[in-house]
Amino acid sequence: MRLLARLHARADAAYDNAYHHKLQGRIWRALQDTEYEQYHDENRQPGFNYSNPFPPGDMQEGDERTLLISAPQEQLLTDVAEDLTSDRELNIGQMPFYIDELTSLSPDVGEPGSSGTIETGTGLLVRIPPWRCDDYGIENPGEEAVYWQPEHTIEPLREQVEANLDQKHDLFSPEYLPGPSDTEGDLFEGYELLKTFAVPLQVTADQELTFVLSKWQFNYTVRDDDHRRHLNLALDCGLGERNALGLGFCNLVEKRDPYGEPAAEVHG
Repeated sequence: MRLLARLHARADAAYDNAYHHKLQGRIWRALQDTEYEQYHDENRQPGFNYSNPFPPGDMQEGDERTLLISAPQEQLLTDVAEDLTSDRELNIGQMPFYIDELTSLSPDVGEPGSSGTIETGTGLLVRIPPWRCDDYGIENPGEEAVYWQPEHTIEPLREQVEANLDQKHDLFSPEYLPGPSDTEGDLFEGYELLKTFAVPLQVTADQELTFVLSKWQFNYTVRDDDHRRHLNLALDCGLGERNALGLGFCNLVEKRDPYGEPAAEVHG
């Protein structure tokens, strides 16, 4: 599930590419005094993810932008929506916005037999644990995880993305349902790398780290109801690591029904 926020700029502003930490802080503020506040200081995935304010680019007063916030927990999004409704001024770094409208969306990859394309709207963070580097033939002189890069090939990225989604399944799905690694077949059937890039991000008030990220288009065909759940969980939680910093946010950009016809509507 996700919230779609229609915004307008309250003043002229340069686009702030370092929006991640400030927007994360605003979402945590919206979750104060809720059952989700406890996740803030826990070493676990809180479940929420978000897009950048798009389209990117410098703004003049009154210019419109859109923001998406996603999560698998409906109540979490309800709590965020109530707070944003009561306080419609949204300052994201140096970008001052006003929230004109909030609506809910429920993107769905489709019933078994459906196919489509999921695109990472924000950079995907995938790191390869040092104890797995030898398995992939990756040189790792230290004890730190290695950022995935194109020369590492698709296999480690595919396996790390699935393992990460397994963790989210364990947190947000009923125990009796199988996770991504419990079912046959890959999560995606096609991987198109759009670009890789390094970006410094503020992760806490006093810590900045440089991450190596990538952007992708992933093609899928829904095999069964379990596969459908796993793909929809990726839309809700994001893929890869550091989703609460807005990384790995996914959009459903194309969907076809089991007969190959374009879906009537695609909710990003």
